[in-house]
Amino acid sequence: MKVMVTGASTPLGLAIVEHLLALPDVSFVLAVGKDRRPVGLVDTGRLRYLAVDLSHARVAHDLVWGDARLHLINTVIHAAQHRGAHDTGRGVHLQNVESTRALLAACEDHPSIRRFLLRSFAEVYATPHTTTQLLVEDDPLELSPGAPQWVRDRVEADFTACAHVGGTLKVAVLRLAELVAPDSGSQLWDYLGSRVCLRPLGYDPMINVLSLEDAAEAFRAAAQSTAIGPFNIPGADTLPLTRAIEESQRFSIPVPGPLMSPMYRLRRRVAGFDFRYDMNFARFHFGGVLDGTRAREQLGYAPRHPVHWPHPWWRELLDRLAADRATVDGARH
Repeated sequence: MKVMVTGASTPLGLAIVEHLLALPDVSFVLAVGKDRRPVGLVDTGRLRYLAVDLSHARVAHDLVWGDARLHLINTVIHAAQHRGAHDTGRGVHLQNVESTRALLAACEDHPSIRRFLLRSFAEVYATPHTTTQLLVEDDPLELSPGAPQWVRDRVEADFTACAHVGGTLKVAVLRLAELVAPDSGSQLWDYLGSRVCLRPLGYDPMINVLSLEDAAEAFRAAAQSTAIGPFNIPGADTLPLTRAIEESQRFSIPVPGPLMSPMYRLRRRVAGFDFRYDMNFARFHFGGVLDGTRAREQLGYAPRHPVHWPHPWWRELLDRLAADRATVDGARH
């Protein structure tokens, strides 16, 4: 198997590349990122890194019919999306949506590419007003014109890929639970990065979150499968919001719901955080957990790795000191 991975300079992209290179049946990985080559990602006989801006349709076409054709790529994993929740405009839309459309069009009649996987998001669903219902692949998506561009773009990219299901290209759309990891664009990671986490008074929704290890494992499973269509990819951790705050060793303060948005807008202006309460309103009030039955039965994917919660800097320092001391004590004995 020869695979092209876009978004390879992001934490998720890097994890996918590492998982693929660990497989004996993967003979080559073409890693594509918008940024410069990540430290530690060195070209070898099985790996090549390219810095490419896929927001231009012609560039995407030339990549697929140039380097991808030269290396006989047969599977494309498209995981390159703009991560900033507050960023808007045509440039962001080009990266989120038009790159997906351009890559799909270029792959349709390609001589070697047969498989296309899109990284999508649990946030594309119109979250139900309940904490008991599991979200399945047939549930309605968020089509409100008032939704933030971050959401609208992801829904449009999801629809674009799903429209190709059943064609000559075997397309699978992986709707990932929130990926809780640094530099991944995670709203929850940003939310838990504050010393004090405000939450709506009277609500403690259930949330499901995904680790980098399980996200990469899901793409590995999908790449080795021929199953098509949308697939929910849940994580191993399902817990109340207050428990997530406790795991991150933060302080939780319940406040009246109408105050949440203005207080977090003020937080952004003062501290520069990316968390948007208006984008997380439904989840923080009603919850919504992905049902992973289809991925388990057709892809063979089941989450196994818990997330690594963000911890205060002083806790991380103490953990490192304790690990160093254990290493020294072990050497003495």
